[in-house]
Amino acid sequence: MMKALLRAEFESQFDGEPLLFFAPGRINLIGEHTDYQEGFVFPAAVEQGIYIGIQRNEIAHCRLFSIDFQESYTFDPTSFSPKKGHWSTYVMGMVSQLQQAGFSLGAFDMVIGGNIPVGAGLSSSAALSVAVGTAISHLFNLSVDKKSLARYSQKSEQLFAGLKCGIMDPYASIFGEKGHALLLDCRSNTHQSISLTLTNHQLLLVNTKVKHSLADTAYNDRRAACEDSVRILEKDYLGIKTLRDIPFSQLDRVKKLLPAKLWPKAKHIITENQRVLDAKVAIERGNLEALGQHMYLSHQSLREDYEVSCEELDFLVNTAKTMDGVLGARMMGGGFGGCTLNLVETSHLPDFESKIRESYLNRFQLSPEFIPVELSAGAKGVS
Repeated sequence: MMKALLRAEFESQFDGEPLLFFAPGRINLIGEHTDYQEGFVFPAAVEQGIYIGIQRNEIAHCRLFSIDFQESYTFDPTSFSPKKGHWSTYVMGMVSQLQQAGFSLGAFDMVIGGNIPVGAGLSSSAALSVAVGTAISHLFNLSVDKKSLARYSQKSEQLFAGLKCGIMDPYASIFGEKGHALLLDCRSNTHQSISLTLTNHQLLLVNTKVKHSLADTAYNDRRAACEDSVRILEKDYLGIKTLRDIPFSQLDRVKKLLPAKLWPKAKHIITENQRVLDAKVAIERGNLEALGQHMYLSHQSLREDYEVSCEELDFLVNTAKTMDGVLGARMMGGGFGGCTLNLVETSHLPDFESKIRESYLNRFQLSPEFIPVELSAGAKGVS
């Protein structure tokens, strides 16, 4: 459906037959707020994502059209600057990164569309950056390797969109494999591809439909707390660079070394890194019950220690925990709204959705959105 819509819109806007490309969004099974401490995360690409139609043009300007916003935008690829808060910024950011890397680009026409639910935490911005980078690279035969494209996407968001994002989102969008999650080491930017067999279970997002305004400030505060903890701990742990370097076995000692206001935040990072590694073992053993327990423990830590949850997220997780057929649930993403990720037996899905919808509506006067996700392949050209 998206491919047909993209082709029709491209012909309407630019009177041409485009090359088509796709980049997926991502979920994160476990490993929240560990990326900026060079820790471990466990993302996977999903089937929802961003589609790009592209062709060269001869007018020396790049012409863009967004299906979602029903809006056009034109810029000169030799002279442009970010347009803060505007969707075109992600295109210009990738153009800038490729040019700074020494690649020569011409002008192009581009249509953008997608099927990622708004505000669901599937990382539509990273998917857009990756889709744009993939499309431009193929159009101009740039031969950009995957890891470089992930770094360009990250820098594009940091420098042009002003987001202090880690590498996880674009990395998962590029390296995703169908039926697999990626155990990503955020220090070395390398991953292990781990097959996840769900048999009679489903990964399901439940969207709270809320996003509380203190998210950005809290993110910066948590990040600063981690950095302060490292500065204190490096006196006793020579050579450490981040909290990732503190082993789980040292928790009790770390608690004694850190002031009370910093300890819970450090505790989350150290224990969450261990949970990611434990989740890998559970998946490899086919123990979905253990994976679910690690998800519950992750949410507890994010709520109590890192303090990035909110009433709506906690309500969804606590309600899920009481229901038959739910193996695990946790908040996913930065926090203060967005989605919970749930691992549910397929036969219990209708009852799960019905009870969650009714109870959430009664409590918050909001109807949650249910988004089933399948682990999918990474960015690619589409026919």
